[in-house]
Amino acid sequence: MGENSKWMRDAIGVSAATIGALADSVDAIEAIGQAVVGVLKAGGKILTAGNGGSAAEALHMSEEFVGRFRHNRRSLPAISLVADPTALTCIGNDFGFDYIFSRQIEGLGCEGDALVLFSSSGKAANLQQAVEVARGLGLITIALLGRDGGPLAGRCDHELIVVGAATERIQEAHQVILHLILDMTERAFEVDDV
Repeated sequence: MGENSKWMRDAIGVSAATIGALADSVDAIEAIGQAVVGVLKAGGKILTAGNGGSAAEALHMSEEFVGRFRHNRRSLPAISLVADPTALTCIGNDFGFDYIFSRQIEGLGCEGDALVLFSSSGKAANLQQAVEVARGLGLITIALLGRDGGPLAGRCDHELIVVGAATERIQEAHQVILHLILDMTERAFEVDDV
């Protein structure tokens, strides 16, 4: 065995345990999935946001709605608020980094849409600002959080907190939750023609 095998085995074990603990949260995951399906069935859209690795999860969610997850079905409306570097840099420059998502929500969000946030700590000021603006406009707010949820805990309509200390393990669990929500949504739309 190589010198790295022990810590790799330990990391895999922690990842498996963190993901396995999600079985205790299936009701919360189902509630989030039902909220997403409800928004889409009513003609609303999904907005997603996050920072760093969580931004990648936000991008992943929106592209799977617009494209497809596992099966062909009609495209579903979703926009990742991390996708447009010109908007991010314009807003960051003119208003400040704390407003890069909320300013986009002001322009793109409508009552009945949903905002899905990804954060391993729940501390980002730009996500807190996004929730405030989204709630004021009548969007359904959903947060996939980590650790103790940080300042975002308890501020959204739906939330799921992955308890853990390692950002990467929390993000791996968020990926599983993301895929379950996508699968649930796709099952709700699979009877539709493409």
